[in-house]
Amino acid sequence: MKRTINTTNAPAPIGPYNQAVAAGGFLFLSGQIAINPESNELSLGSIDSETHQVMRNIKAVLLEAGYGLEDVVKTTIFLSDMSLFAEVNEIYGSYFTSEFPTRETVAVKGLPKGVNVEISVVAFRA
Repeated sequence: MKRTINTTNAPAPIGPYNQAVAAGGFLFLSGQIAINPESNELSLGSIDSETHQVMRNIKAVLLEAGYGLEDVVKTTIFLSDMSLFAEVNEIYGSYFTSEFPTRETVAVKGLPKGVNVEISVVAFRA
C-alpha cells in the first residue's frame, strides 16, 4: 500500500505530483527547490540561502511523513552549474551527522523557475 504525503510546511507541488509517496518502508520525495512555503516566493539571494531553503523543505516533508534526515538513504542533487558544487556540498553536508546517504550530483541545462539547486530524496524506515 502507498500513501501520499503533503504538508503546508513545504512548497505546494507546481504540477501533477505529490511532495512525497510512502511505500513499503520507503519514502520518495519529489525534488525540492528554494521556495519559501510561507511566502510562496523563491529564496534566491545566494546559493547558501537557496540550499538552506531546499534542505528546510526536505526536512518538513520528512517530518510530515514521520521520517528524519537520519532515515535518508539516497539523494540526487541537480545544479545549474558544477561551479556551485563546493558551496552546496558544504551546506548539504551540515544537515547530516553520520551515516551519510548515497548520492549523485549532476549539472543540468535548466531547473524549474530558474533555480540553481534542486534535491530529491529517498528515505527508508523498517
